Amino acid sequence: MNIRLYNARILTMEEGRDVFLGEIWVKNERIIYVGEGRDTDAVYRKLQISGMTWDREIDCEGNLLMPGFKNAHTHSGMTLLRSYADDLPLGEWLNQQVFPVEARLSEQDIYELTKLAVLEYLTSGITAVFDMYLTPDSIYRAFDEMGMRGVQVGGVNNFSQSPELLEQWYLKLNDKSPLQSFKLGFHAEYTCSKELLMKISEIVHKYEAPVYTHMAETASEVEGCKERYGMTPMAFLDSLGIFDFGGGGYHCVHVTDEDIAIMKKRGLYAVSNPGSNTKLASGIAPITKFLESGVPVALGTDGPASNNCLDMFREMFLVTGLAKLKENDASAVDALEVLKMATVNGAKAMGLFDADVLAEGKLSDLIMIDLNQPNMQPLNNIAKNIVYSGSKANVKMTMIHGKILYENGTFYTEEKPEEIYKKANDIVNKLH
Repeated sequence: MNIRLYNARILTMEEGRDVFLGEIWVKNERIIYVGEGRDTDAVYRKLQISGMTWDREIDCEGNLLMPGFKNAHTHSGMTLLRSYADDLPLGEWLNQQVFPVEARLSEQDIYELTKLAVLEYLTSGITAVFDMYLTPDSIYRAFDEMGMRGVQVGGVNNFSQSPELLEQWYLKLNDKSPLQSFKLGFHAEYTCSKELLMKISEIVHKYEAPVYTHMAETASEVEGCKERYGMTPMAFLDSLGIFDFGGGGYHCVHVTDEDIAIMKKRGLYAVSNPGSNTKLASGIAPITKFLESGVPVALGTDGPASNNCLDMFREMFLVTGLAKLKENDASAVDALEVLKMATVNGAKAMGLFDADVLAEGKLSDLIMIDLNQPNMQPLNNIAKNIVYSGSKANVKMTMIHGKILYENGTFYTEEKPEEIYKKANDIVNKLH
């Protein structure tokens, strides 16, 4: 479809480019023009076309267009467990509540539960997710049918999945759909034997590919690794060559200066999950140290069992608010840096290099933020409004791959929300 979005404020997230008034032209899955739009004939000449026939022209009424948020760590199928096992320590929550229920989930269950998560992502302005869960084939199908850009990562551990399956998925689920991709990964050091991790390292070196995992989420996780191997999880995994080709760690709360040096050396991303880390009392990640050391930071919600909300606005506020408390410095982690974490850095961490900013030739993954609401007024600083006072209620439109999937409270997906809600509750009733 050819879509013209005009009369908009635009935040491209390109370095050094401020919010400006203009328009964006979308042709199918790509952006073909971003600018002031004052001289249409000049734009046509630049594009080497005689004109455009629009399938739709949208008056943005002065609202903001910006890149969609990239949820760089989540477990979508865990919608089943939202508000199911709250107010418990991480170990008890995971081992006594989450794992037993997950063991009873079927591929079809996870397919249905993932679609529920997609609806929430759309309302939060999320246009791509970095998902780690149990059944990549059915998750792939759910994302693709819902129109969500999904990057999956392997969750290999001692109890489920395997290095052999990881390699199969890596070969099978890449280059199959323009919306989907798959990265190498495993659950965590503490759920994988050394022998298993060495097999994963072999796959990493075979394909010279980045790898991702949960990393230093809790103090007990780090101490356990030190008891087993005499090193922190980051140092131990690096000693196996697992990060030789980059990748990233989810959480990265209890990292040492040595760990951060390794991350910098290997080009790793720190994917912070402040909502989950707060709710599970895991701690506060050293965001300021990451930034000062040149380690890029992305943001994720984690799963709806530990958060319980798939809301990037909350993550943006928490990542800067908690950093200010940790450093006792109100100037720590500027709001503009937070927006970069939620968009540009998340895209790059996920390998979505065509979905980081709004520019000609980039993928048409964008959102419209409603500025005509009390919490966004006055317009002293739009970017800071988004981080400090914005909410999901301000998401007016979500477009992925040139298709509007959510607009003014209405979902434009193949399956009706009511049907998705019913199936999710049927699964809950079956398993509880």
